[in-house]
Amino acid sequence: MKRRHFLQQTSTYVAGSLLAPYMLRASKKIAPSDKIRIAAIGINGMGWADLSAMIKNPEADCVALCDVDKNVLDKRVAELAKNNIKVAAYGDYRKILDDKNIDAVIIGTPDHWHCKIMVDACAAGKDVYVEKPAGNSITEVNVMKAAQQKYSRVVQVGQWQRSQQHFADAVAFVHSGKLGQVRLVKAWAYQGWMKSIPVKPDGPPPAGVDYKTWLGPARTRPFNENRFHFNFRWFWDYAGGLMTDWGVHLIDYALLGSQATVPVSIMASGGKFAYPDDAEETPDTLTTVYDFGKFNVLWEHATGINGGPYGRDHGIAFIGNNGTLVVDRGGWEVMPETQDGKQKMDAVSLQKRSDNGLDLHTKNFLGVVKSRKMEDLKCSIHEGAHVATVCQMGNIAYKTGKKIYWDAAKEKFTDADANKFLTAEYHNGYTLPRV
Repeated sequence: MKRRHFLQQTSTYVAGSLLAPYMLRASKKIAPSDKIRIAAIGINGMGWADLSAMIKNPEADCVALCDVDKNVLDKRVAELAKNNIKVAAYGDYRKILDDKNIDAVIIGTPDHWHCKIMVDACAAGKDVYVEKPAGNSITEVNVMKAAQQKYSRVVQVGQWQRSQQHFADAVAFVHSGKLGQVRLVKAWAYQGWMKSIPVKPDGPPPAGVDYKTWLGPARTRPFNENRFHFNFRWFWDYAGGLMTDWGVHLIDYALLGSQATVPVSIMASGGKFAYPDDAEETPDTLTTVYDFGKFNVLWEHATGINGGPYGRDHGIAFIGNNGTLVVDRGGWEVMPETQDGKQKMDAVSLQKRSDNGLDLHTKNFLGVVKSRKMEDLKCSIHEGAHVATVCQMGNIAYKTGKKIYWDAAKEKFTDADANKFLTAEYHNGYTLPRV
């Protein structure tokens, strides 16, 4: 499913069917002691989608919202109120963390805020559902892992494909060995819906927007509409472009299927080839090669193009001696290799998606909040940090323009220029959280 299509579905749900989960909750009696009191921080996009999915479950009780854009905050409060869900509203996430009655928080902010808020939330005794990518640098995700361990909180990363059965089935098939030796794994995101972002002048923030807080630890710059809300993804101050936006979903399964840890070396080439003069900073076209010793993982992304490998605009392909398995959000199939006119293995026709990943992922989080069985999480912070690290490696290779090598023992690159990008810069009096 294309991101735009997914977000459109989310908008439709939000606008018209939030009543359905509320009616479900009302129809099932849950003792107050069994309720999980939830607050959402950052509710314009995926934070709102996460909350909407979570409150379908009768044990989930939304009690507070937080956003630095009062326009968004008022809108979401009103939408909940229409369905008899009354919540407190805050512009400062710290007020949510101060509330001892709140059990868990959803973090749906831009990426550059994930680490700080997650660490603060864990220290305040809250369980956390944090949007992907886990953090905005390799050092940040390591800090986030340490915080989870220190405070023993439930932390789920929003890589909801981890909860979908057809992805699990595809990985199981790869692990069966039927494909033969897998020498190359491809993962890609071709995003035809992403058009050029026209350059716009700086200006004052919209009324009701606490822009200083939105910037937080990011570099101080004049307000620009292009950097705000959804499009923050395409600017290095706040995120890592398509590599960390879609890459954490797709490279995640490339790693799971190949049972890979960290690459030996990484090289990347690309740039702003489609829209060289538009506003975005991150590359609109990128090819990244990860060398894992006995096989390679190849990442590709391109904006403004839908025609990706195997006729899919996104996916993962495990290319083996006997055949190739291709999986995307719609399903998976196997295409056999042919030798001397004979197939080396049986084909597997398209096995279609049968469930809703986001619903299942948020339900899984709630279940672990109640059970405290961390091993049952579908995507713990440790797993989310792993793929975020690998994706950041790709971006670092692109930024340096070099083939870079990873020293797994020292957890850093062998190249000094590459190591400069291990930690995101913090500004405006903020510092990297200490655990």
